[in-house]
Amino acid sequence: MSSAPRSPTPRPRRMKKDESFLGKLGGTLARKRRAREVSDLQEEGKNAINSPMSPALADVHPEDTQLEENEERVMIDPTSKDDPKFKELVKVLLNWINDVLVEERIIVKQLEEDLYDGQVLQKLLEKLAGCKLNVAEVTQSEIGQKQKLQTVLEAVHDLLRPRGWALRWSVDSIHGKNLVAILHLLVSLAMHFRAPIRLPEHVTVQVVVVRKREGLLHSSHISEELTTTTEMMMGRFERDAFDTLFDHAPDKLSVVKKSLITFVNKHLNKLNLEVTELETQFADGVYLVLLMGLLEDYFVPLHNFYLTPESFDQKVHNVSFAFELMLDGGLKKPKARPEDVVNLDLKSTLRVLYNLFTKYKNVE
Repeated sequence: MSSAPRSPTPRPRRMKKDESFLGKLGGTLARKRRAREVSDLQEEGKNAINSPMSPALADVHPEDTQLEENEERVMIDPTSKDDPKFKELVKVLLNWINDVLVEERIIVKQLEEDLYDGQVLQKLLEKLAGCKLNVAEVTQSEIGQKQKLQTVLEAVHDLLRPRGWALRWSVDSIHGKNLVAILHLLVSLAMHFRAPIRLPEHVTVQVVVVRKREGLLHSSHISEELTTTTEMMMGRFERDAFDTLFDHAPDKLSVVKKSLITFVNKHLNKLNLEVTELETQFADGVYLVLLMGLLEDYFVPLHNFYLTPESFDQKVHNVSFAFELMLDGGLKKPKARPEDVVNLDLKSTLRVLYNLFTKYKNVE
């Protein structure tokens, strides 16, 4: 019986030049040297930021400490990034941008990575302002990106300067992916164009500023206020009785709500309608429109509003139309925004209804 054939003994593979022992040793040493340089640089940055005068730690990456002389880098402290109100602000602005640009088939996932080159900002401003900017559609070079960004931001400044708002961003800060600057810009745009969103109030972040002077890194911490109150942001600086009521006399709120419910039902009952919850039942604008017709004694043509609104925009249309009817009836322009009423903001709804109550309380 013949034995099974033996497998041929594999020949040792000849090492390529870079796979030789010396080559491997050299590559290993080079990698270790690069890793040590990065580690040293990162440590230098952390030491600058974690100085005895700095109360909070900052997550510093090597690229954040590779600065030229007199150059500075701005970073949000990680503790601020974890704050729920900060996360909510970023989420609300992301959703708003994506809603505005849905027809453009643009989806923004990360503000600093998707907005820095001016491409998305251009589309956003054109959509909001109903204009067309004279810029190149696609720019790959840094110079081209900054030129486009410059044109976009100049258009933004032309809109915002007449209102006297502080412009807390620049071409370099936006292109440098400075998230604080980008958020300032977006909040200002949302305020100017009265975006149908509700920005979280009193969002403040701790910012770490790293500067390089005489070859050494120096850091400082500052607080940056991104949002204030809804009233302040939307241009309603004066406080009224409802601010006082909510802040100092919440126990009397139920009395006010009961009085307003009695007032509106006195008229809506004529159409076999009844209200039990002010903030929810007026949110789609239908009852507001019908109430104005009853108070002014006219029939509102059904084609002027949505009797069964389904979308947010349809509800805003109804409330806005009701506001127009109020102006036609000689009332002052409501302090509330239609979007606030649709968003179930009780204080806004109460302001609108109390305005009606003041004028029509004696109407039968």
